Amino acid sequence: METILEQQRSYHEERERTMDAMVKEILQKKTGHRETINADHRLKNLHDRYIESTIRLKELYEDKDGLRKEEIAALSGPNEFSEFYSRLKQIKEFHRKHPNEICVPMSVEFEELAKLRENPAEDYTTPVEFTDEEGYGKYLDLHECYDKYINLKGIEKVDYITYLSIFDHLFDIPRERKNSDYRNYIRALLTYLKDFVSRVKPLSDQAQEMALAHQDFVKQWEAGTFPGWPKETGGALTNVGAHLDLSAFSSWEELASLGLDRLKSALMALGLKCGGTLEERAQRLFSTKGQTALDKSLVAKKGQNKAKATIQQRHKDISAIEAQVYRFANIVSSTRAATIENVTRRAARAAGERRDESDDESDASVTADIDSDDDEVPYNPKNLPLGWDGKPIPYWLYKLHGLNISYSCEICGNYTYKGPKAFQRHFAEWRHAHGMRCLGIPNTAHFANVTQIEDALALWEKIKNQKEGERFVAENDEEFEDSQGNVVNRKTYEDLKRQGLL
Repeated sequence: METILEQQRSYHEERERTMDAMVKEILQKKTGHRETINADHRLKNLHDRYIESTIRLKELYEDKDGLRKEEIAALSGPNEFSEFYSRLKQIKEFHRKHPNEICVPMSVEFEELAKLRENPAEDYTTPVEFTDEEGYGKYLDLHECYDKYINLKGIEKVDYITYLSIFDHLFDIPRERKNSDYRNYIRALLTYLKDFVSRVKPLSDQAQEMALAHQDFVKQWEAGTFPGWPKETGGALTNVGAHLDLSAFSSWEELASLGLDRLKSALMALGLKCGGTLEERAQRLFSTKGQTALDKSLVAKKGQNKAKATIQQRHKDISAIEAQVYRFANIVSSTRAATIENVTRRAARAAGERRDESDDESDASVTADIDSDDDEVPYNPKNLPLGWDGKPIPYWLYKLHGLNISYSCEICGNYTYKGPKAFQRHFAEWRHAHGMRCLGIPNTAHFANVTQIEDALALWEKIKNQKEGERFVAENDEEFEDSQGNVVNRKTYEDLKRQGLL
């Protein structure tokens, strides 16, 4: 068991080494987007480790249990030599019981981190996971949120590209449509945005961003300027009501000419009962003219006020979530612009491919048999694929494209591909990429046409060994020249120098 002083020394060493690693990580030049994200995550882990060791070191210095004071007293007391030999005996006893115990110094761990930092191409670990749609943090993947959005009642249905442009325009949605389903939708949207920001920008302080968003929201809410939630919306139809100046009316009949809705709004503003016929509402409201105290029989029940307060609180909670969505949407604004451009480019490419396919089908329709019956089940004894007209394609065309040859890929879960074209194309598709990712192997050009898991693992080991052999080793590759002009490597030079032969 380590002593208190040894633990303090270890934590001090860890803090210094962590600080040094953080400085070198910041000064290291990043060459790409992926490397930048990985470096930020390494820096975040180092920072968390520094904070954790600092907290533990502070607890040891506070010495709430008094063990540190007792240990110092034992070392500095009159029997310091006996204490020394007692601890030496404990160390020998420990190694006698555990003769094969290996103690790895802390420097080895930080040397491995330095190797990964200086040779990012050899770092095959992924500190954070991204979907294929996100492109390792370059784009947003809002398909799940989009599905929730288009399933909201009363919401205009838009395509995915339009949704990417308006997903933070929550103020355009009418407040009567903001029900429980809408609250679940914006919670899911906020959860994704926070998770995406934590993966792309791990060094950002999300707690501070949320606190600032809430602070701005409280100011705007109290002032009634929060987007989509004004204090007075609709005048007479508002829930809190609108006051009415009764000095301009001489009888309740004149009030009745304002209509049911206006009288209801004025009664709600005074906290009075707002039910009944037009005449009853007008008389109830006119009876308050010139009165300093309201009749208790006319005042609305407390249950109604509680219900209104509950609705108001629910609206405030929804708008608070909207404020955070606005904040995080502003943070990922550049990523959203890149996502819109990427989705538009992919959609245009897919449209061009569909147009080419339609041209090929129109050319093939010239040779179609127009006299055949469309309702008749086609005769297909060889189980050939169906063409554009619902009939089997010619057998010569079937063999020409090699569709009679089946290819199985073990990496894809023994999935079968028909024809060499589909087989070659599948190496760049999601199924094969997912299988390679599960094996912990990058899906690069080295593994083209490799379908067996055993072959892929063997090739991966060979590539790693080859890269390891090509690395620069100072002892063997660094050259020195002696006084006679002989060129030797570093190891031989140092051996000769120690023997005094130079």
